[in-house]
Amino acid sequence: MGARETALNALIACRKDGAWSNGVLKDYIQRDRLDPRDAGLATRLCYGVLQNQAKLDFYLKQLLTGKLKDLHPVVRDILHLGLYQIYELNKIPDSAAVNESVALTKKYNKNPKAASLVNAVLRNAVRTKGTLKEPVSYAEKYSHPDELIALLKANLPKGKLEMMLKANNASPDTVVQVNTLQISAEDLQKKLEEQNVSVQPHGWMKDCLVLSGTGNLEQLPAFREGLFYVQDPASKLSVLCAQLPQEEIRVLDCCSAPGGKSFAAAIAMGGKGHITSCDVHSHKTALIRNGVDRLGFTNITERQQDATATVPEWIDAMDAVICDAPCSGLGIIRKKPDIRYKNLKETEELPALQLQILRNQANYVKPGGVLVYSTCTVLRRENEDVVKAFLDSRDDFYLEPLDLPEVFPKNETGMLTLIPGEYDSDGFFISRLRRKA
Repeated sequence: MGARETALNALIACRKDGAWSNGVLKDYIQRDRLDPRDAGLATRLCYGVLQNQAKLDFYLKQLLTGKLKDLHPVVRDILHLGLYQIYELNKIPDSAAVNESVALTKKYNKNPKAASLVNAVLRNAVRTKGTLKEPVSYAEKYSHPDELIALLKANLPKGKLEMMLKANNASPDTVVQVNTLQISAEDLQKKLEEQNVSVQPHGWMKDCLVLSGTGNLEQLPAFREGLFYVQDPASKLSVLCAQLPQEEIRVLDCCSAPGGKSFAAAIAMGGKGHITSCDVHSHKTALIRNGVDRLGFTNITERQQDATATVPEWIDAMDAVICDAPCSGLGIIRKKPDIRYKNLKETEELPALQLQILRNQANYVKPGGVLVYSTCTVLRRENEDVVKAFLDSRDDFYLEPLDLPEVFPKNETGMLTLIPGEYDSDGFFISRLRRKA
């Protein structure tokens, strides 16, 4: 089974079963035993189609003699794959894109006319390349539903919408954080380059590297030795905003899986103190434990725990609580392209849950301690509005200015929203609250 068939199977699973592309792709790549090159192509094809569906349909309407809605769903998936290769990827020969798409159609659709249709449409696409009308609306140009565009526009500063839409369709870099308890960033860079990996220091996050040419990241000796872990700089920044000292303090990470913030905290604390790293699901606490063991941390304990449920022995016991609440995920569309197609109505109940979690976690903060509330979305109702509602109910907490890298403007509000495309990071919200002593 090749990369194109694996990508097609993933697209079908996303469409029919509501599967998340990143999870199903990983499973299918392993199932189909793809080598690193084919795994990379399958990923690029699947993500590329999901990122460009409306744009590809815009072209299809010009190439078809019949109506788009009359296409069999799998045939439409195959045409999307073929068109994406022809219009967006310059290293794949047009003939290969056409021939492989026809072969897939014969295998996945028993109607003999379907293969002829795919052949005719894609050959027409090759013949007319560069002459078709281009999409003008944001919805078709960047393949985001109109409802999502309207919601983002209402929540973003003026002039930032198109920047975010464009960033959502870009291929994210592979960004890793150095486990400085084991190795320096400079020594890890040399080690990775000896393993034929291209490495660049991140533009504004210390001890952070941008990798390319890794193949399967988890097969790298440096990964297996626990010298780094994958984490976006925005996520690490939220932990650094807690300003954790290298002392024997107690820290709670209440929604931790797969553990990146706990790992960042362990490193920031110099391996001292103790971190309790929680998730509500046992299979996710297992992910935390795997990461802890691989990275060699001795100051993290994982625990299965519902963030809305009270743990009496934790009340007033934590020097710092990191609360990265469940959210709509609209800041990480570039990594999970199918988030854009999810039902937005389902996200409207999230602020109530986020506020419930924040209020519960605040009870664990010692007088004088720190509470960091963060999300990976850009919506005010899940971010600033939740913090405001919390402060309205707790007069013993107040916002503190954030200490940020030099690339950022000076922060006085204690709240920061990172927008995709602005600082080469995920979309993220960070706030720092102090409990009165």
